[in-house]
Amino acid sequence: MKHFRRDTKLTNKKKQKWVVTSAWPYVNATPHLGNLIGSVLSADVFARYLRLKGDEVVYVSGSDMHGTPVAVTAKKEGIKPQELAMNNHQKIKELFQAWQISYDNYTQTHNETHIDFVQKFYLDIQKNGYINEKEIQSLYCSHDKFYLPDRFVEGICPHCGFEDARGDQCDQCQKLLTPLDLKEPRCAICDEIPEIRKTKHWYMNFPKLQDELTALIEKNDIIPQNAKQVCLNSIKEGLPERAITRDLKWGIPAPFEGAEEKTIYVWFEAVLGYVSAVKEWAKKQKSNPEQFNYFWKDSETKTVYFIGKDNIIFHLIVFPGLLMAYNKDKAEDDKLVLPYNVSSTEWLMYENDKFSKSRGIGIWIDEALELAPLDYWRFNLVYNRPERSDTSFLWSEFENNINTLNDVIGNFIHRILTFIHKQYESKVPERIDLDERDIEFLSKITSISEKVELYIDNFELRKSIREIVEFAREGNIYLNDKAPWHIIRNNKKAAGHVFNLCAQMVYALAILLGPFIPDTSRKILSFLNFNEDLNKLGWHSISKNAVNAGTKIKKPIPVFQKLDVSEIKDKLDEIKQSKSKDSKVIDMIEYNNFKKLDIRIATVEEVEDVPKADKLYKLTINVGEEKRTLAAGLAEYYKPEELIGKKIAVLVNLEPKKLRGVLSQGMLLAAVDGENVSVLTPDKDIPSGAKIE
Repeated sequence: MKHFRRDTKLTNKKKQKWVVTSAWPYVNATPHLGNLIGSVLSADVFARYLRLKGDEVVYVSGSDMHGTPVAVTAKKEGIKPQELAMNNHQKIKELFQAWQISYDNYTQTHNETHIDFVQKFYLDIQKNGYINEKEIQSLYCSHDKFYLPDRFVEGICPHCGFEDARGDQCDQCQKLLTPLDLKEPRCAICDEIPEIRKTKHWYMNFPKLQDELTALIEKNDIIPQNAKQVCLNSIKEGLPERAITRDLKWGIPAPFEGAEEKTIYVWFEAVLGYVSAVKEWAKKQKSNPEQFNYFWKDSETKTVYFIGKDNIIFHLIVFPGLLMAYNKDKAEDDKLVLPYNVSSTEWLMYENDKFSKSRGIGIWIDEALELAPLDYWRFNLVYNRPERSDTSFLWSEFENNINTLNDVIGNFIHRILTFIHKQYESKVPERIDLDERDIEFLSKITSISEKVELYIDNFELRKSIREIVEFAREGNIYLNDKAPWHIIRNNKKAAGHVFNLCAQMVYALAILLGPFIPDTSRKILSFLNFNEDLNKLGWHSISKNAVNAGTKIKKPIPVFQKLDVSEIKDKLDEIKQSKSKDSKVIDMIEYNNFKKLDIRIATVEEVEDVPKADKLYKLTINVGEEKRTLAAGLAEYYKPEELIGKKIAVLVNLEPKKLRGVLSQGMLLAAVDGENVSVLTPDKDIPSGAKIE
């Protein structure tokens, strides 16, 4: 009886519920291939696989509209942040659709549902005693006239010495930072040295959550060891309180009393988008509007976050900490579920170099679609997914991978279907008695779904797709061993038996490839005359010998074609050159703007040290008919006597600003090469006040 009850329970087992998410891309730039495999495509493969298994899945993400990256880009382009964000959001959304990313809801953070949820969420955390208010010192740019939050500040990392660390995190050592932690901080907009001023902010008390966070991470066996160790080391060093608010206009208004001029720090609201995106999706489900609670407030729901390695701490410390603070003293059925896994990848490089739009290095997701069919990209990116270490996209490997797709999988499928079409009137022939080789072959077909499932369940997508390729190799070996093209001369039924078994493998490949290359999967199934939705057929239909004898197949065409990679590279060069021409048009516009600059020759008359500013000099200069003062960061490179009497180039039609108490009435021009700095001087005797044109 006990055995019977256990079987009944398994038979009536509830479907597993999942919330699958991918990191929210900033809308200030189009994603490149590294961004795509690092989160979006990986999450898509996993979500498609779960649906194939029959699980209940909500896959969400959206555009990160707020925060300093967007504000910085908008300021540089001279447009409003909302205009930039909305335009780019639509472009990115359309590109993800073109890549067949199967989001249930791809939204953005500048929407009513998200804003309302975030504001109420933080009021609950404040009520639970996890938010403190305090006055702090903050960096202020007197040139741009605003406080500099996080990514508006760049400088030297105090931990590893990386020279381009940002004010919230160092990309090199992954340490969380504050702007005041940086050595030699500079404004990310104008590159000037900011000053320190007092301001008030609201802080999240993470130290109160250290023990809970440690337990959450230590007890979770599914989290990758590298991600686990990064977070445990960070907790061991002592979690600091983190400011929730920012002195930034573009963002979600902070809901706290007295915080009318503040917004929520982008990382403290974007991670909550994983919750609000499901809330927004649920509102659209007219048949069952309670879907939000059904997923997010069920302790059995598994939530998975696909991210790049630079976001680990925000997803394994910051986000869970916020959920814990929110859940305090709530009833069990009102708590938001904590993360099941954070699946992080290492970096994808391009030909052993970093992706760089400014240097034209790499492939962006809009460019890729102009170069080769979608499924070739999807296959290649997952096949080389950087799961354990940084991986480089290499054109040589891209070509090898496409040849593998064509020769191993495509060739097997085409051989089988073409033979059935020509020799058996397009009808799958009957099966006869199985020999030992047949039994071994069928065993591989019936067990392959479990093998691949094991890898995907452990978030090893790279191994899973390589296992599918090896499975296809087995099909080619079996076909060559049996050589039905010889058997058919004397025994058409015996040859047909081989093609029946191989047709089962063709079906298995169609199902297995569904999460990875969905277009190809549908194409293969259509050849076999399976017109049902892939998810209705289901992952485990592979083991059921689904292709019946007598099934009428369609006339096959090759599933894949070989590509000339040299032609693709030439086409990419053309795309880059076209974009370069567009940028030259922009350069011409910039040239017209350059003509508005008033640059004049000036003579340095006096040089003074600036108190408490070791790198600054106060220069008194003669610009023809008037004298002016400049604050210049030349103390490391010139002695005062080397500057006095020197003629220099100065931009004079700038608004005066104060730097460390010095009124700077212009900006001198200098050439910089690492530690080598040289002020620009005329090579002839030009009078002070002469204009440079």
